[in-house]
Amino acid sequence: MAGSANLNIMMKAARKAARGLVKDFGEVENLQVSAKSAGDFVSRADVQAEAVLKEELLGARPTYGWLGEEGGGQDGKDPTRRWIVDPLDGTTNFLHGMPHWAISIALEHKGEIVAGVVYDPAKDEMFYAERGEGAWLNDSKRLRVSSRHRMIESVFATGIPFAGRPELPTTLQDLARIMPACAGVRRWGSAALDLAYVAAGRYEGYWERGLNAWDLAAGMLIVKEAGGFVEAMDKEDSVLESGTVLAANEPIFDQFAKVIRNT
Repeated sequence: MAGSANLNIMMKAARKAARGLVKDFGEVENLQVSAKSAGDFVSRADVQAEAVLKEELLGARPTYGWLGEEGGGQDGKDPTRRWIVDPLDGTTNFLHGMPHWAISIALEHKGEIVAGVVYDPAKDEMFYAERGEGAWLNDSKRLRVSSRHRMIESVFATGIPFAGRPELPTTLQDLARIMPACAGVRRWGSAALDLAYVAAGRYEGYWERGLNAWDLAAGMLIVKEAGGFVEAMDKEDSVLESGTVLAANEPIFDQFAKVIRNT
């Protein structure tokens, strides 16, 4: 799909940042790693990737604001537009040599996400969407959510909190309810790719708590543009502000949400 100028800027920036990440991923044993918190690490590669993305995105659109995982936020001269960026979603996978991690870039305009890119360099899969223009994979594959409508035939994804994070007991309760009712649950360690996989029909649904805006912004738009539904755990909340998400195809969504919300 031929996208807008902004979408092309986002895709170009993702590919440029990916080159450094792929190089470091090939030398993962030599990465310089510093602890951010228990069980959560940031690598030199992560910080450098965000620097590349910031240079590319703000270089092309210097008036836009910025929100990034490593560098925090800054206001732009244009208060209506902001880049929301995760330079390396799936850092733990990256540091352990597992090829499942992604770059996530979203563009927010007047509080709404209008464009999103999730790029998986290890598999060279570029998931992207613009509001009202559908969701796409690489050059020309149109994305559509799964058409399955029975929970027992459906595969779901989630993130299982680690190192004593407060969401762990609730997530274990979720799993106890959903696992007997479905065909399987996957925990692959990248929220951005979990959402992209829902959009591509690889999962029927995904849920998680304790996330940040940069984990969710691009992927949630891609799901919506692929025909899926996305809500916060409390349907009255904002997904990005609450850091919680339920995403699924239309036939499954209400059943799935009822199980996870325990209603």
